[in-house]
Amino acid sequence: MITFTPLSGAAHSSRTTPLAYLLQVDDVRILLDCGSPDWSPEDSPPNVDEHTFHWEEYCQALRECAPTVDLVLLSHGDLAHCGLYAYAYSRWNLKAPTYTSLPVQAMGRIATTEDIDGIRDEEDVGDADESPAQAGDEDTIMDSGDGSPLPPVNRDKLKGKYVATLNEVQEAFDSVNTLRYSQPTRLQGKCQGLTITPFNAGHTIGGTIWKIRSPSSGTILYAVNVNHMRERHLDGTVLMRQSTGGVFEPLARPDLLITDAERTSVISSRRRDRDAALIDTITSTLTSSSRSSVLIPCDSSTRVLELLVLLDQHWKFSRLTYPICLLSRTGSEMLTFVRSMMEWLGGTVSKEDVGEDGNNNRSRHNQRRRDDDGDEDALGAFALRFKHLEFFPNPQALIQRYSSTDPKLILAVPASLSHGPSRNLFVNFAAIPNNVVLLTSRSEEGTLGRILFNKWNDSQRADDKWDKGRIGSNVMMDGGINLVMKSKVPLQGAELEAHLQKERVAKEKEAAHQAQLARSQRMLEADEDESDSDSDSEAEDEDEVRQALEDEPIDTEGDGTGKKRKADKALDGVDWGLDGDEGLTKQLLSFDIYLKGNVSKATSFFKNVGGQTQRFRMFPYVEKKRRVDEYGETVDVAMWLRKGRVFEEEAETDETKDVKRRKQAEEEAKAVLEPPSKFVTSTVEVQMACRLLFVDMEGLNDGRAVKTIVPQVNPRKMIIVHAPTDAAESLIESCANIRAMTKDIFAPSRGESVQIGQQTNNFSISISDELLASLKMSTFEDNEVGYVTGRVVTHASSTIPTLEPLSDLTAPVPSSVLDPRSRPRMLGSRPTVDLPHSTMIGELKLTALKSRLATIGVPAELIGEGVLICGSAAGNMGGSEALEDSVAVRKTASGKVELEGSASQVYYTVRKEIYNLHALVAA
Repeated sequence: MITFTPLSGAAHSSRTTPLAYLLQVDDVRILLDCGSPDWSPEDSPPNVDEHTFHWEEYCQALRECAPTVDLVLLSHGDLAHCGLYAYAYSRWNLKAPTYTSLPVQAMGRIATTEDIDGIRDEEDVGDADESPAQAGDEDTIMDSGDGSPLPPVNRDKLKGKYVATLNEVQEAFDSVNTLRYSQPTRLQGKCQGLTITPFNAGHTIGGTIWKIRSPSSGTILYAVNVNHMRERHLDGTVLMRQSTGGVFEPLARPDLLITDAERTSVISSRRRDRDAALIDTITSTLTSSSRSSVLIPCDSSTRVLELLVLLDQHWKFSRLTYPICLLSRTGSEMLTFVRSMMEWLGGTVSKEDVGEDGNNNRSRHNQRRRDDDGDEDALGAFALRFKHLEFFPNPQALIQRYSSTDPKLILAVPASLSHGPSRNLFVNFAAIPNNVVLLTSRSEEGTLGRILFNKWNDSQRADDKWDKGRIGSNVMMDGGINLVMKSKVPLQGAELEAHLQKERVAKEKEAAHQAQLARSQRMLEADEDESDSDSDSEAEDEDEVRQALEDEPIDTEGDGTGKKRKADKALDGVDWGLDGDEGLTKQLLSFDIYLKGNVSKATSFFKNVGGQTQRFRMFPYVEKKRRVDEYGETVDVAMWLRKGRVFEEEAETDETKDVKRRKQAEEEAKAVLEPPSKFVTSTVEVQMACRLLFVDMEGLNDGRAVKTIVPQVNPRKMIIVHAPTDAAESLIESCANIRAMTKDIFAPSRGESVQIGQQTNNFSISISDELLASLKMSTFEDNEVGYVTGRVVTHASSTIPTLEPLSDLTAPVPSSVLDPRSRPRMLGSRPTVDLPHSTMIGELKLTALKSRLATIGVPAELIGEGVLICGSAAGNMGGSEALEDSVAVRKTASGKVELEGSASQVYYTVRKEIYNLHALVAA
């Protein structure tokens, strides 16, 4: 039985992101994607309340079900698919095995790092949930898969934003298991029996379609955000093979297809028109006499690659010298990762290796690049070498390099303009006339990017809107907009002095606390040493102390008081002990004699005070005594840890040591250079005078592609997710008009559970030799099947029950034999005999039937919608005779095969071949 529950990104919802779905296959709970919402919506009620409540519900549901998840599958490396995985892994105990492709792991790490850096640099997010154990203290949201909807969420329990730390991001993505495309992986543990296989989905580098194979539930295909079109840096999805003109065979006819329908009602414009509009707008703006600039909000890891490749090719072709500025902390790191994963790229990038002059002078150009970058000899070292691209960590660094009057192209993260460099730059950028803000994605609902997109789309004519297949025109922005700006500013004046004073007090308290702990530790160690020593050692120590005191006496009863004061003055700052017997007598303890125990004792119980033997000074020596327990000597854990660190340092290479040293130096410099700061929130009114244009560069299937691909996949059942209401209804209506398409289509809303199939139980039995000898087996594909009737017997010598044949004594006797009168028979008639029934096993493939008919000389032709015409009509022979000698083979949605035609030689030939394609099992 399959149970599917959308945690976020469901159908029939105005908010289609982030994506996170709980799929339960029998007893295995699988989390499909774990995206994060935009944490900084625009502060415009009631929009912000609706947005906040949406992600609070999602986060609460995810936190409740995270400890029970058995498997996590990530499909794309952007925030909408894996942005919340690091936080759930570290704080919500999402420790289940996680699988994805290598680029998704790298791009997801970079996207999450960029997002949390931008948020934590602008506001104090705090910690919304410190320990995973707190999740169990609250009311349970998720059920165990019984299909009941999620109860409402108590908003009082959810506070803060769920933003991970850098260390948590690194730890979480380091635990992810990476797979190659078309690499089947058989899972172990609780997931034993499941096989997962990733396939290329397009849209993003490493984007994955997941095929999940279960022995009891069949094949499940999870395909969201798929792109069948080939791009500059990626090939199209493997789901559609252009060479064969159909669906990739391993992905055809799944038992369940989970797909998105967000763009079902969208008609995309041609790629040539989109690229031309983007390039012409950028070129005309930069080369204009007004010396204007272009701002393109973009993401930090996935879709920005297509923009960079397109811009780099245009810059080389047109020989432009304007700078391309990328405002991202992780931009350089992202390109380094991509250059090391060239085998995952496609399109023209993997084959691109030309010089600046555009010809194929590869050897000289490549040699020059290798001379410039001697440490990077891989293909990626020069295939993605963007000469005109410059990296800037923040807008301040960009302003220091280029003034506002210098024409330049700026790519700033994030694409939603909700925080970070793109938002900070937009405040001043939008107020300059003739500047152009170029949007390449619609962004999430409730963000500044979606607000600007709506402004542009509402200004277009009805035929030029973004979903009508045309490229709109840029519009002049006017009026003002109030933006909430969050930033971190250094403390000054009285605030800085108060902060420093507070830090000094805290350091003094910490130092006093550490000193007290150290004294307590020393006292405990001294007491333990005393308890371990025997009485003889204690006596000898006391004698040494007393002898030391007698060897260097201080004359406190001398002739003159001046000598006494001089001695007292000379002895200031040394260790003193008080004689317990005499009371107030001062005695000097020599610094170079090892003293142990109570040094103030002057006499010993076992020795005569008057007859003390002479003692000599000794170097300090501490006898180390082994500590043992019932099992032997106690293991010194600290020693092994120290040795382990030494071994790890010795095994490290020079590169690893250099990286660690450089990283440590950067952290120390950052800690030293960063002054005490505070978070400030202000409202800024922006008078917009720039131009605004939207060009769709999201790289996703449009409605025509979705409505064409889904029927060709032809699933037995389908679940629609990640779609607004009108898009989901449009896809359902389109599938309903196809007769061969399944009618079991579900579009659950958020928190609604859908159950598919029934719970089945599997048992293991052994077949007895007598029954096995009497079986008649039929071959079907790679298996042999047969019909068997028997009884299950349990023997004491075996734990597995045995299936044995029915004996004559135990066989049921028909009632007609017991009572002949119950079945009257006419004179001369034969007794009735029950004919054995048969069962046909297998699935008819019309393409296979067509091939078999062609080998025996029967023409056949597919006419669409699951119909195969066989006979004379398929050979284009008109007339009634052709129709009489023709047969139509049709597959219905219920899995039945219908054979229509007149009784002829063709009819019986086609029927025989259909039987041969199945396994006939007789009772």
